[in-house]
Formats: sequence, C-alpha cells, structure tokens
Amino acid sequence: MNNIKDFLDILSSRGFIHQTTNLEELKKNYKKIIGYTGFDCTADCLHVGSLLQLMLLRWLQKTDNKPIVLMGGGTTKIGDPSGKDETRKILDEGSIKNNLKGIEEVILKFIKFDNSSNGAMLVNNAEWLDHIKYIDFLRNFGRHFSVNRMLSFESVKTRLDREQNLSFLEFNYMITQAYDYYYLNKNYGCNVQFGGSDQWGNIVNGIDLIKKTSLSIKESKNVHAITSPLIETSNGQKM
Repeated sequence: MNNIKDFLDILSSRGFIHQTTNLEELKKNYKKIIGYTGFDCTADCLHVGSLLQLMLLRWLQKTDNKPIVLMGGGTTKIGDPSGKDETRKILDEGSIKNNLKGIEEVILKFIKFDNSSNGAMLVNNAEWLDHIKYIDFLRNFGRHFSVNRMLSFESVKTRLDREQNLSFLEFNYMITQAYDYYYLNKNYGCNVQFGGSDQWGNIVNGIDLIKKTSLSIKESKNVHAITSPLIETSNGQKM
C-alpha cells in the first residue's frame, strides 16, 4: 500500500480536490500524511458544509495516514471573517465549551481516536493560543506577515470593497490560524492542512510562516495544503 498515493487517488476520483500545493513533492518527501482540519466552535453541531472535510479525514484514516482534528477553542474567540458580511457574534467561554462538546460528538461518528498508527488525535488550539504573550508573539511571528498581502486575501478584500466593517480582532484570524499550522508541524510533524477552498489564503499563510521560521533554507520544512470545493446552495452561496 502506498498511503499517500492511495489517499490522493481516492480524493481525485471523488472530486474532493480544489487546490493543492505540489503533491509530487508531498509524495517524494513523506511516506505518510499527518494532516489536520480545524473546526471552530461557533455552533453546537456541524452543518452539511463541513461534510467534505469529515470525508477527507475519514479517507485519510482509511488509507493508514494520520488525522489531526483541531477544535478552535481559541480561534472561535476571534472569528473567521471568510465568507461573512459582518463580524461574528462574540461567544463566552461557556458557549464555546458547549459547542465544542457537541461538535466532538459528531466527529466521533466518522473518525476513530486511539493510539494506533492511524489513530486520530484531537487537539484544541485554546491550549496554546490562550497563553500567548502578545508582545513576544508580535516580535517572533507577526513580523513575518505583510499587511499589504493580508489586505489582498479574499476574506479581507471583499469586506473592504463593500465598505463593510472588518474589526482588528478578525484581521488577526489568519495569523492565529497560520500559527496553528506552525504549532502542529513543530509538535506533531503535521505536514498537510485541509480546508474548504475559501481557506486557501489562510492555509498558505501557515505554510509561509513555517518556512520563514526555519533556521535555514536547509532546514526549511516541506509542508502542504489541500482544499476541497465548497458545498453551495442553489444560488451559489457557501452552505
């Protein structure tokens, strides 16, 4: 069995792939994918729009690769502006914990969590984001982000073009998501991030951050992205 090839062949045959980085490089550099998808805790269950991400993780596990399920206990406090015309409602800690529990129950129906070679891991980014020292974070990681480039991403550009408010809180979302990928790569060897096609900019930011924080070009990490098409309503809106 070729774990990575088998997985990618299944994704391709089922139309699950929208954008990718260089998958030949992925196959050349790794024998196994350790891949993650993040789910923010904005509701107490997942909607049908998350189905493709769950199927990616399920097939990842069935082909003997390793899934990491990231619960956005930290990023939910910021709110992803992607595909939104206005700022998300700020949730309190109790609501986030309740939503997290409900989402976990859904995910457990699709993904197996254990200590086997392809057993999934469940992590919560509140574990590291809640304890960041702001000045240190800006000095060590914020300096790697170009505001000019951030303004060009669709999630930001759409709001600005429509003259709709984009809070400074939301503007930081892509930095924290990039840090998630950096953290998972550093601590768990995560080499692929999955997401919907609307997350491409956020994911690429994470790849850039990992490469820029490598001590040298020789040590630069080979990390990748795979996005899936969005499930849309009859009028073409993200479901």
